[in-house]
Amino acid sequence: MCGIIGYAGHRPAVPVIIEGLRRLEYRGYDSAGVGFIQGRELKVIKAEGKLAALEEKLAHYPNTVAMNGIGHTRWATHGVPAERNAHPHIGGNNELAIIHNGIIENYQEIREKLTKSGYRFYSQTDTEAAVKLIDSYYKQSGEPLTAISQAMLRIRGSYAFAMMFRDFPDSLFVARKDSPLIIGQNGDGCYIASDVPAILDSTRTVYYIDNLEIARLKPDSIALFNIDKEPIEKTPS
Repeated sequence: MCGIIGYAGHRPAVPVIIEGLRRLEYRGYDSAGVGFIQGRELKVIKAEGKLAALEEKLAHYPNTVAMNGIGHTRWATHGVPAERNAHPHIGGNNELAIIHNGIIENYQEIREKLTKSGYRFYSQTDTEAAVKLIDSYYKQSGEPLTAISQAMLRIRGSYAFAMMFRDFPDSLFVARKDSPLIIGQNGDGCYIASDVPAILDSTRTVYYIDNLEIARLKPDSIALFNIDKEPIEKTPS
């Protein structure tokens, strides 16, 4: 299973994400990557191999003021182990980035339809089909929750998605169906993880996201919605 970590808070996000990924190394992986917004520009850095290769690349990219970010360790399912297949995957003109744990069963059908609409694909992954489907709806609405919920109606299979949108630099968005995903919170910010050990050193207050639910995380708030974008309430564990 792939590893997911995300952070929206009040301290530099990339070190938090790297430490979270390190705590998920027990799952096994063939590549790793991070996404963050720096100077109103969405940056995605990926590397094949171990976390050390990713950290070496990150040393050449300024990221010290990025307070929101997402990170991923991938175990190949669709596509060979390679940097082009590593997460995050990008939609639009660097407008959004996504990381994913799960398997999208109808990704070939989605790819074919989007290709006819002018989209180009650069990886062998099912995840790239998801991010470009979300991008297609985002171009129509300009609103992340709407785009995500519309895409969820089209996608068959299992997924835990974590997403960033360039024009919403203070927020992370997540959606879930049949793949593990939790949200944590403390005084420093909010966290996303595919497993508890990734955030156990930061918080013991977590929300368990149910199937077909969406969340928007900001540094000081968590908002939860059903697939119809209706607000829902949850009690933390």
